[in-house]
Amino acid sequence: MAQSLTAYNTFGIEASCDQLFRFQSEQDIQDWLAGLTIAADKFFVLGGGSNLLLLDHVPLTFLQADIQKISYQESGDEVTVTAGAGVNWHQLVLDSLDKGYAGLENLSLIPGNVGAAPIQNIGAYGVELEQRFISLSAVDLYSGERRVFTHEECQFGYRDSIFKGELRGRYIITEVTLRLYKKTQLVLTYGPLMNLSETTESLTAKDVSDEVIKIRQSKLPDPSKLGNAGSFFKNPVVSIEQYQELKTSFPDIVAYPVNNSHMKLAAGWLIDQCGLKGYRQGDAGVHQQQALVMVNHGNASGHDILKLAGHVRDTVLAEFGVRLEPEVWIIGQQDVF
Repeated sequence: MAQSLTAYNTFGIEASCDQLFRFQSEQDIQDWLAGLTIAADKFFVLGGGSNLLLLDHVPLTFLQADIQKISYQESGDEVTVTAGAGVNWHQLVLDSLDKGYAGLENLSLIPGNVGAAPIQNIGAYGVELEQRFISLSAVDLYSGERRVFTHEECQFGYRDSIFKGELRGRYIITEVTLRLYKKTQLVLTYGPLMNLSETTESLTAKDVSDEVIKIRQSKLPDPSKLGNAGSFFKNPVVSIEQYQELKTSFPDIVAYPVNNSHMKLAAGWLIDQCGLKGYRQGDAGVHQQQALVMVNHGNASGHDILKLAGHVRDTVLAEFGVRLEPEVWIIGQQDVF
């Protein structure tokens, strides 16, 4: 009998899977795997469902590590925090700030759970998870063995890691360990946060978090009120040469340096310039305040959202010669991306 996934994806898409199992500990996972008859390649590991587009029925067994624990260890000016995979990411940020630890404030209000954060190498406002990452623990779905992954072994990239490539579907992450700081080391180099550095010399990590929350709430719809998965597309990275050509034709283009040879373009700006902000195809739409977000106005299917995203990609490609790639995981049979 199929298991509904409608409550497990923030798009609010009606979808289902073969089976859904949730685990409260690492040992639960290992015990379950030990008596298993299902082939490991028939699993999909579910996080908080905030970065997924599900297409109809997915003929897989979904697994979720609902491990809820947070522990801290101080060492000089640094603090190590270890959080279970099922901890809500934003709750971890708030918990660390309440204890007076800095480091995660720029990543406030990012939806999803801790276990999914390294897979995506989440990031916002000038900070990426890998800059705070120490290690993670995971269970091998093929052998049931526990393994610790170091920073290097995770092979982090822009919204990318080894768990989206070579090891996709192989492991279920159970806990993540990050490095925080007792002394505030604020990152105010990105967009709207630059203004904060001019306001006060006694700025705290909590102040930055509050500002990030305010910015995100003004731009991004609440999934409980309007189904969405946050940013649907990655911000495309182009060469300096391509950026300079685009700058000649589009002087107001929004971009940020990645290194000496590449620039990151604001995908939302590109989509907005194509006149697609607020655009709808039935109940599938581009959010009217943030063009980077695809939304479900009520009864859109996964394929409806996918068709809209393909139209956005093709329109941007025709206008700017830049191809957008999805940031969300698209789960199911499709040939659009």
